[in-house]
Amino acid sequence: MFLRSLCASAALCLHAHFPASAAEPAAEDAVTVNANTEDILRGALRWLASKQNVNGSWNESDSRRAIHPVAITGYVLLAFMATGNLPDEGEYAKPVKAGLDFLLDSIGADGQYRGVAGGQYMYNHGIATIALGELYGQSRSPIIREKLQRAIRLIVTTQSDRGSNKGGWRYQPRPGDADISVTVLQVVALRAAKNAGLDVPQKTIDDAVDYVRRCSDPGGGFVYQAGQRGTGFSRTAAAIYSLQVCGHYDDPLVQPGSEFLFQHHSERRFWTYGANYAAPAQYMIGGETWRRWYDIMKAELLPRVQRNGEMCSWDDHEIGNIYTTACYTTILAMPWHYIPLYQR
Repeated sequence: MFLRSLCASAALCLHAHFPASAAEPAAEDAVTVNANTEDILRGALRWLASKQNVNGSWNESDSRRAIHPVAITGYVLLAFMATGNLPDEGEYAKPVKAGLDFLLDSIGADGQYRGVAGGQYMYNHGIATIALGELYGQSRSPIIREKLQRAIRLIVTTQSDRGSNKGGWRYQPRPGDADISVTVLQVVALRAAKNAGLDVPQKTIDDAVDYVRRCSDPGGGFVYQAGQRGTGFSRTAAAIYSLQVCGHYDDPLVQPGSEFLFQHHSERRFWTYGANYAAPAQYMIGGETWRRWYDIMKAELLPRVQRNGEMCSWDDHEIGNIYTTACYTTILAMPWHYIPLYQR
């Protein structure tokens, strides 16, 4: 089954904000959130909630990064969802509802989010639409559905149809160039919407999968653009997660890609971006692969926590503290199985 049923996921979210015991994963999953990690996650949520703006958004304080409130809000909403919070459930229901309203208010009639710099528009569009897709899937709100469909329609109509770029996306909301890092965000958004029952052409997904496969390298990794050389940790994580989220769990490129991630997890270039996709990719492989990966993530992340009283955060100097803390919270909370999109 591609995902757990949404009904099962909704039932799971009826539990308390955190599970009564952190060790309550599915029976087949031996990976658990221990007490120390749970304490850090609680502190991270407190810190993230404290950083919300009056208009419901989150944004980095560095003026150079202040052009991405739509994307940062999407990442933070996923972190809250990963710990069991929805707009009407959980200790942080109120900030989740405010963040959701901010994204909905940002979507124009053409499906584009307002207030996003054009240079990297589709990054913002992808992650915000993923968050909306997951929120709609667990709420079935008609208000979310109507605006989510607009955002999905924009993704479908801006897919490249040109040569080696066919099936992919890049920075601008128009067909043309493509790269793996932008493409993964659109693929995951499409899958989240399709899982929730929205109209997504299968051909759009199939063409995207073909593009991802064309970015593969015989050594197991993936390159930034089809036809290029130069594999890397972050692009490989994005690629194999794209294949899995589209249902290609046993694709012959997934296992070599997983092994590549183990071999290159110390590669620092865009590490947070890569880790954010490597985690669900290894999680969906499951078993010993996921256990080993989660141990690596804990060894990497827990010693780097910055504590300030009861609050916890991280900064890897990639984009900023809010982005980083949101991503790492989502990764560490993954054994709780709250986000349907991360289920096989």
